[in-house]
Amino acid sequence: MWESICLTLVATAGNNIGKVLQKKGTVILPPLSFKLKVIRTYAVNKFWVIGFLMDISGALLMLRALSLAPVSVIQPVSGCGLAILSIFSHFYLQEVMNIVDWMGITLAGIGTIGVGAGGEEQESSAVSILQLPWLAFVVVIVFVLLNGWRRIYKRQRREQELIEYEVVEEIIYGLESGILFGMASVISKMGFVFVEQGFSKMLIPLCISISICCSGTGFYYQTHGLKHGRAIVISTCAAVASIVTGVLAGMLALGEQLPSAPVARLSLLLGWLFIMMGVILLVSSTRLMRHILWPLRNLIPGGVDRNFNLRRSGSLRVKDPSPSAVIPAATLHHLISTPAKEKA
Repeated sequence: MWESICLTLVATAGNNIGKVLQKKGTVILPPLSFKLKVIRTYAVNKFWVIGFLMDISGALLMLRALSLAPVSVIQPVSGCGLAILSIFSHFYLQEVMNIVDWMGITLAGIGTIGVGAGGEEQESSAVSILQLPWLAFVVVIVFVLLNGWRRIYKRQRREQELIEYEVVEEIIYGLESGILFGMASVISKMGFVFVEQGFSKMLIPLCISISICCSGTGFYYQTHGLKHGRAIVISTCAAVASIVTGVLAGMLALGEQLPSAPVARLSLLLGWLFIMMGVILLVSSTRLMRHILWPLRNLIPGGVDRNFNLRRSGSLRVKDPSPSAVIPAATLHHLISTPAKEKA
């Protein structure tokens, strides 16, 4: 179990850090296209190539982790990717982190330990191949309800001639993308489970292909929501929905069970809770610090503003299929300024 958790941490670190390095490389690159000259430009860019290889390696390691452990363990642990990205940005990009960030990282770390300790006794039962259509049917029904709910608010917003999304629309976009990201992991795991039960090995590439389609569709919903919605709401809902979907679908569709021992069960449940709390704190740390520091502005004039300005003032969502890939504004400023120094 600990081997698969370590693989998951390395995989999610590769995914998130790889996206940061790709973003750093694309600052001085033209928009990606199929022109040979453009492809050659990307291929010789050190940061982009390293980031791309790390991203692909992370995806392969994640598949390996899913083949070794229940998805109800792997999916929550993968939520620690934002914590790893924050640590990387702090030490490599010299980004200043606030106390809420460190609290989120600590909670995510404690949660990972709890999931590892409680997940030792989990066992998977036999799974019927007929459960795949049923799982798809349930997801379709959920999306029909969510889209219907979103269209109602969209119609009301148009009638009132409002441009910005309602908070309910932002939540729905986050839930839809998070559910699809979670289902991508579950479907990938299904392929390995079916092969273990004696089915054809062709089910592994089939399930992985369906998983890629789910991730791509989730990326579409996430990007569409981020166009006019607030990143903090959408990314938080996506991260939580991804973890919850992975856990519930793993238990209901794959027959994964909670540990029988009370201590192990409590450890696993608390681990899930701590990881979700850590992710929420990391995503919303800037806004939380703004509310915490606001009452202190009159008591400590100048000091709070100066300290707060060191912290990232906003976030930019990387347009990649990952619910936890967030590049802070201070990080982006560092990325932009680096090529300028090199040219000088």
